[in-house]
Amino acid sequence: MTADSTATVPSCADLDVVVIGAGVAGLTAASLLADAGLGVELLEAHHQSGGCAGTFRRGPYIFDVGATQVAGLEPGGSHHRLCRHFGIPLPEARPLDPGCVVQLADDNAPIALWRDPERWRQEQQRQFPGSERFWALCATLHQANWSFAGKDPVLPPRTLWDLRQLLGAIGPAQLATGLLAKATVADLLRLCGCAGDQRLRRFLDLQLRLYSQHGVDRTAALYGATVLAMAQAPLGLWHLEGSMQGLCDGLEQALQNAGGRLRLRHRVTRLAREGGRWRVQGQRANGTAFDRTCDAVVCSLPPQTLPTLLGEAMPQGYRRCLAQLPTPSGALVFYGAIERARLPAGVAAHLQLEAGQPGSLFVSISQEGDGRAPQGQATVIASVFTPSAPWFNLPEADYQRRKQEALTAIRSSLEAGLTLPANAFLHQELATPRGFAGWTGRPFGMVGGLGQSPDQFGPFGLASRTPLPGLWLCGDSLHPGEGTAGVSLSALMASRQLLAERGRPLQLRA
Repeated sequence: MTADSTATVPSCADLDVVVIGAGVAGLTAASLLADAGLGVELLEAHHQSGGCAGTFRRGPYIFDVGATQVAGLEPGGSHHRLCRHFGIPLPEARPLDPGCVVQLADDNAPIALWRDPERWRQEQQRQFPGSERFWALCATLHQANWSFAGKDPVLPPRTLWDLRQLLGAIGPAQLATGLLAKATVADLLRLCGCAGDQRLRRFLDLQLRLYSQHGVDRTAALYGATVLAMAQAPLGLWHLEGSMQGLCDGLEQALQNAGGRLRLRHRVTRLAREGGRWRVQGQRANGTAFDRTCDAVVCSLPPQTLPTLLGEAMPQGYRRCLAQLPTPSGALVFYGAIERARLPAGVAAHLQLEAGQPGSLFVSISQEGDGRAPQGQATVIASVFTPSAPWFNLPEADYQRRKQEALTAIRSSLEAGLTLPANAFLHQELATPRGFAGWTGRPFGMVGGLGQSPDQFGPFGLASRTPLPGLWLCGDSLHPGEGTAGVSLSALMASRQLLAERGRPLQLRA
C-alpha cells in the first residue's frame, strides 16, 4: 500500500478514527478498527511503515532498524491470533534454537537459551548450580502471566468496563502471584536464596535489559518471569525471512483488505478538540498542509509527544503525569556486513556479549538465505542502550567525533567477542539517538518505551484511556510493554476500549 492508495474508504470528512504512527502498534490498531467497520485513516511521517521494526537497505544489504527477532508467532501468541483474525498468513519465519547465546566476560562456556524446556533446564543447572528454586518460581509466575494475558485484560483500568475486563481475567493463580506485584527480580533471587550468585545476576541483568531497560534490581518480578521464559517452547523467538518489514507488510494488507487507508509522509503536528470531534493537522513531505476531522484518535507515538501535539488543550494534571514519567533510553546501533566464512563456525543468530564501553552488546547475525545479504555474506547488527540527551545539542564536529569513537568501540567488542580479524567488515555504520529521532520522530530518539519497573508495570503503568474523550494510546509505553508482540496487545486493548464505547464488542476470530 502506498501513500496515495485509492482503496475504497470513507471520505476524510467522514472518518471515524485517525491512527497516528504506522509502527506495529499503529498498524494493528488501524487494521482492527477498520475490520470492525469504522472509517480509519493511518498517518505515518516516514516514507514506509515499521518504525522501530522497520528496515533499510545499503547496497546489497538489508538491515533491521531496531527489532531483529519476533515473539508471538506460536499458536495462541499475539501475532498468530491477529493473523488468524485478519485472515492473512503469518510472516515466514524460522524458530530460533537457541533463542540467544550469552557470553559473559569470564572463562566459562557461553549460556545457550535452548528452545526445548528440558534442555534449557539442564543448561540452567550446569551454568548456575543451586538456582533451581529461582527458575521454578519464575516458571510458576510465567504460567499465571500467560493464562492472564490470554484473556485480554485491560490494564490499568480507568472505567467500570475496564475493570470488568480485568476481573474476568483474574483467577486463583493471578490472586496468588499478585502478591508479588511490587516485587523485583532481585526480590525473587533473595526469596530463593540466590542473591549471592553474581554470575547469575550478571546473566539476568543482560537478559532483562533487552526488554525492560532495567536489570534485576529494578525489573518487575511478574514481567521479568515471562521475559525469561520467552525463548522456550511453547512460546519461542523467531527470525523472520527477508526482514522485519514482512510483519508490517502483512498488517498493511490487513488494513487495505478492511477498507482502511494508510497515508505515508504525513507528519501530524497538532491535535485539537473542536465541536465534540478531533481535528488532526500536519504537513506532508512536499510541504503542503493536511487537515482531518474524526470522532477518535489512536496515538501510537510515545506519550511524551502529547504535550507538543495538544498544546494548551493538554489537561494540566495529565501534563504533570507525563512529565513525571521516567526518561526512556536511546540506542547506539552498529550495522555491518562481513564474509560469512570469517564468523565462528555454528555462531548463533542472536548473541549477547558482556563488554565495557559503550556497554554490553545485543548482536543479530543474518542467516544464509534469509534475504538480508548476498550468498556467503552476513549482516551483523549490534546494539547497546545509551542515555539519549547527551547526543543532542553537540557541535557537529564533537558529535561526529563521539560517533566515531562509539563505532570503533563497538567494532572492537565485536572483533573480540566473535574472534574477528581487524578490517573484517565489508560495510559499517552507526546510528545514534539523533539518527533514531530523525527516523522515528520519537523525542530524543527514545527506544523501547518505559522501563518495566514495579512502579510502571501492569496496574501501576500508563493507561491507554486518556483523560481527553476520544483520545487513546497504544505502543511500547503501555501494557504489556515493548516488543512487537507486546505492542500488538496494547493495540488490541485500545481498540477493544474504543469499540466498546460504540457498543461494538471486539472478539478475535478463532
